[in-house]
Amino acid sequence: VQLVESGGGLVQAGGSLRPPCAASGSTFSSINAMGWYRQAPGEQRELVATITSGGGITNYADSVKGRFTITRDNAKNTINLQMNSLRPESSSLYYCNARIGPLFVNCWSQETQVTVSS
Repeated sequence: VQLVESGGGLVQAGGSLRPPCAASGSTFSSINAMGWYRQAPGEQRELVATITSGGGITNYADSVKGRFTITRDNAKNTINLQMNSLRPESSSLYYCNARIGPLFVNCWSQETQVTVSS
């Protein structure tokens, strides 16, 4: 599976971004869940939001609940992360993730930078 993300950038506090992540490849049908993670300098990578392929069950970090919404478009093999009311502490490198197969192997995209100015 290959993951291609986009939609990062610079935004003022209180603004919005909607980065998509598109999946492709012969093992796409084996994806169990997709999501977004982020990693700030000197910090560990942390979960932002995930969505399962079956049932569309979502999971969010407490810090983004009520402001971020993850959705999926099965026809386009894409997930989107609607990020509203962005805060400076949301600034980070964001990574799209897919968990594949019975062993839930992780597949990662290249990073995309999100910067929120105060």
